[in-house]
Amino acid sequence: MKIPFFLCLFVISAALSPLRSQEISIRKGMVQDSIRINDSIPETFAVYLPTNYEPSRKWPVLFALDMQGRAKQIVHMFRGVAEKQGFVVAASNDLHDSLSIVQNTLRASRMFNRVYSLLSIHENRTYTVGLDDGAQFATIIASLIKPVEGVISCGSGIPYKELINPKNPFQFIGIVGRSDHNFTNLLEDFGMTRTTTKALGRSKMVDYLMVFEGGAEWPPQDYLQRALEILNLKSMSKGDIAKDSTYVNSIYNRSMAELDQLVTNGNYLGAAFLSDEMLTKFKGLLDLDELKRRKKFIWREKEYQVQSRKQNRYLQKEYFIREEYDFNLNDDVLTLNYNNLGWWNYQKGEIDKFRKSNDPFEKEMGERLLGFLNALVEDNIELEKAQNPVNEEALSYLWMVKTITAPMEYQNYLNIISDSAKYEDFGTALFYLEELLKKGFTDKAALYALEHTALLRITPEFNEIIEKYFKDARYDLIED
Repeated sequence: MKIPFFLCLFVISAALSPLRSQEISIRKGMVQDSIRINDSIPETFAVYLPTNYEPSRKWPVLFALDMQGRAKQIVHMFRGVAEKQGFVVAASNDLHDSLSIVQNTLRASRMFNRVYSLLSIHENRTYTVGLDDGAQFATIIASLIKPVEGVISCGSGIPYKELINPKNPFQFIGIVGRSDHNFTNLLEDFGMTRTTTKALGRSKMVDYLMVFEGGAEWPPQDYLQRALEILNLKSMSKGDIAKDSTYVNSIYNRSMAELDQLVTNGNYLGAAFLSDEMLTKFKGLLDLDELKRRKKFIWREKEYQVQSRKQNRYLQKEYFIREEYDFNLNDDVLTLNYNNLGWWNYQKGEIDKFRKSNDPFEKEMGERLLGFLNALVEDNIELEKAQNPVNEEALSYLWMVKTITAPMEYQNYLNIISDSAKYEDFGTALFYLEELLKKGFTDKAALYALEHTALLRITPEFNEIIEKYFKDARYDLIED
């Protein structure tokens, strides 16, 4: 999706225009929610000030961008690391993934301005952070608005690369779980070899990449702390703030101890990632000759070579499986190939085998494939919904695939039941009704309120299924 140049200018000008509002008092050391943008705009945000906050000095600010508007929760999550690293944290209650990029950008910019007007913020120390789609939005904001100097992207690579302006650089810190399906995207953006036999041949766009043992979730607190430390160290190396040798040395010594522990534990891939991170974040601050020797030692270790080859082998396998999923889903939607639902069921079984593997690399591949497949189906659902007119058969097919790939997401079954009943395809509706109830769905009221099911609900078959799982049906059974 491309954002027109005139729109970028409009968004930026809106971000930089002043907002007038009544002054308020914000307490230090507490998360304060529902702060109004101004008297005429009902938008609100949450904020946290470190306990040592004083308006006499300039402070860095981290804008946490959650696309469900959960400002208080996300600021609470950053409270501990923000206190330790000396950051102001703010988050909007009014961002949402159902809104357009322009709408969300305008809402974020109004929050930015309100924070700037209320607090003493360092002009070169504005940062954004987000998870998944929030991470993508955090990067878009940094691409459009000059004051943003850095992005902490959790579980997402760089979206809309055409927006990145070399004349408006910003620090990009990627944090991702090894089981997150976006793991391969971040490896690519970090400039590592792709999952084919060819090298990327692209410039490195991610400055730092941290990898943790986990999936599509917020990283552990120590990773968030490391990210804020990187931002502090970068500000010192740029001269935006005074160099604190005690602070720098303490982080370096702790990082070296972590590096040694990773090597001791035999996690050479983790050690390689950490050594790359350290070489970048301490550049210009310390003598790094010893760290460079450690990195060479890690790369020369036989176990590192074994782990690296094994990871690349599974990444390559994953790449080809993803390509197969993408091709088959596109073809199935175009041809409405219901016969291929059995193939998707087989693929889900194969993924589950990977996920149960004793080999950690294969297990992680299985988790990534499941995440990728669900994201692929969801993306296609959104594309079909955006069509005018909507291809209801294609949409129904995708819901059917989703009941296979995400069997505990009840809404997909409900969608199929409603859609099938609408066209009096009661056989399909009853099949997915029973499949839904087998999975543990218990909201009988929702079933009886389901759109287009009035005729379905008076059939004996419907009531037999309801009686079987709920022990009582709303209508008496009609005997032949």
